[in-house]
Amino acid sequence: METAICGRVPLSPNSFFASKSGDKHSLSKQWTHRTMLMTVSAAAPGKGSGVLERPTIERIMPTRESEFDLRKSRKMSPPYRVLLHNDNYNKREYVVQVLMKVIPGMTLDNAVNIMQEAHHNGMSVVIICAQVDAEEHCMQLRGNGLLSSIEPASGGC
Repeated sequence: METAICGRVPLSPNSFFASKSGDKHSLSKQWTHRTMLMTVSAAAPGKGSGVLERPTIERIMPTRESEFDLRKSRKMSPPYRVLLHNDNYNKREYVVQVLMKVIPGMTLDNAVNIMQEAHHNGMSVVIICAQVDAEEHCMQLRGNGLLSSIEPASGGC
């Protein structure tokens, strides 16, 4: 069987066209390649030059959210404050180390300022971020022995 295939159509040796019982005029094959479904029809052997029809391409929507969609939804969610509360158990140096470890992008100067504010005022705002991130930061701070909570940031940031 001689078949000419024009264009870039991914074929494996096992996915070559096979004749269907009772169908002598055309052969068909469907396969999925990443996110496209393609259908290709070819003329049967001995019936002429075997011209391929234009492939039909359908876009299949991804079933899970992409990382971009997750970041976009986090930016659109209402902001929350992560609060650090003063305690009489942890040393100041340890609080600074935990803040720098848990909060992404936290500098030494910012961590010291946050620790000092919590020490003098009883509470300090660590970061303002999406609720999901705020809950995660709060749990990590608590997991390292610090007193922490979150609250909505609506009302005078």
